[in-house]
Amino acid sequence: MANKTRITVAALAVSAACLVGIATHEGYRSEAYKDAIGIPTIGFGETAGVKMGDRTTPERALVQLSKSSEKHADAIRACIRVPLYQHEFDAYVSLAYNIGPGNFCRSTLVKKLNAKDYAGACEEIRRWNRGGGKVLPGLVKRREAEYRICKGVS
Repeated sequence: MANKTRITVAALAVSAACLVGIATHEGYRSEAYKDAIGIPTIGFGETAGVKMGDRTTPERALVQLSKSSEKHADAIRACIRVPLYQHEFDAYVSLAYNIGPGNFCRSTLVKKLNAKDYAGACEEIRRWNRGGGKVLPGLVKRREAEYRICKGVS
């Protein structure tokens, strides 16, 4: 880590590792289903415009994942005002993909990040482990993985 340099978020792109991580955490479903809090979801966790009864293929779901992750990356770039390592950016894109960019940008995590409290910002990832007011084991596992990515130890 000592030899790495953080770079402006405008120069960072969603990495292949980030896409694989999101796909792994979200899992693939060809038919729309309601997620843990009742939101219609399809493919690799896509919720935008999804209606119950919708269907997709793995190929279409991968294309949609790529497009959606780029939209989420663009949205969080707007609220991050400090340079990042690629692995930090990947962790934050994964988190924003799951919680939404609005929630991400309004979070204590972003306040800490923009104050250059990089360690504190990574730690905040672990707090986003609830769905419908309940701690969900799957979110605890995902947040720990995102935290490790953020810290550069994964």
